[in-house]
Amino acid sequence: MKILVYGAGAVGGYVGARLAGAGHDVTMVVRDVTAESIAAKGLVIKENGEAATVQPAVASSIAQTFMSPEVRFDLIIMSMKAYDLRTAIDHLVAFCPEPPPILTLQNGIGVERPLIDQFGPDRLIIGALTTPVSKPMSNQIIVERSDRGLGVAPATPGQSITQWVKLLQASGITTVFYKDYESMKWSKALLNIVANATSAILNRPPGVIYKSEAMFDLEVRMLRETLAVMEAKKLDVVDLPGSSAKRLAFGVQKAPKLVLKPILTSIVAKGRGDKMPSFQIDLMAGKGQSEVIFHNGAIAKTGLAHNIPTPVNTALTDVLVRLARQELDWRDFDGKPARLLAEVARFEK
Repeated sequence: MKILVYGAGAVGGYVGARLAGAGHDVTMVVRDVTAESIAAKGLVIKENGEAATVQPAVASSIAQTFMSPEVRFDLIIMSMKAYDLRTAIDHLVAFCPEPPPILTLQNGIGVERPLIDQFGPDRLIIGALTTPVSKPMSNQIIVERSDRGLGVAPATPGQSITQWVKLLQASGITTVFYKDYESMKWSKALLNIVANATSAILNRPPGVIYKSEAMFDLEVRMLRETLAVMEAKKLDVVDLPGSSAKRLAFGVQKAPKLVLKPILTSIVAKGRGDKMPSFQIDLMAGKGQSEVIFHNGAIAKTGLAHNIPTPVNTALTDVLVRLARQELDWRDFDGKPARLLAEVARFEK
């Protein structure tokens, strides 16, 4: 198949490399420096101590990709950051107003809505990748854990996406089908928010955050708020490939603290350890925006619509967005849980 990976960072690069390695004709839209590096040296994917090199076609813009009117793709994979998606859609519409099926790989709740509004749900396959990947060099992808995979679901209930599940599985990506994309994406968000915003705001690794009793209690409150909103929306918690959202939810709702803390600490250690989470990486990069609005922010917004109080999710979103915009001084929160707790208290009044 002829496949376009639009916004091929670590996630898109990983999926695109797997598809290219399986013999598909893959084109990746990447930054100029990345395009030059891949064109010269190929894209290297490292996993379990082994390295493989693939040579996808590269372009530095969607315009360059569609320079020829005869260009056609069988599948487009949208893998840019959630906050870049709307701009990417505008560019895609300008050069490919009637696209083939689109696989979305953005993290977050409601991220796929602009794509649904623009192209209709029948074109969309919603994805949720649990495989942790990193990109230390412009032409190198490292798979950090091999025991995870990709969840996919149709945007239209009942629509068959069997051919895309088979395509991904045949490319070496463990792929699991889900009937309801909202349950899948909310469950993924439940996993994503663990030790993410708190770690970013306090500028400390997740393992350190969970050693603080006050921050552990705050994390539990955040997760309980999220589960309450999911219950109000009548969404099931579902396990993702290699990641048990059900175990997390059960522990948060039912287990006493003595039992819960080892469960959550284990999830953090296996999923993040001392690696800084995505929200903190974006904050360090000075991007001026944060995907927290598609996680804790979306939870808070949905909670408000269902009359479910979400002071912790609301406060985490507010603080992290203002830090990203440099409206708050990060030094005021650096290693200072009491400062963050004071912000949460403002939203409890």
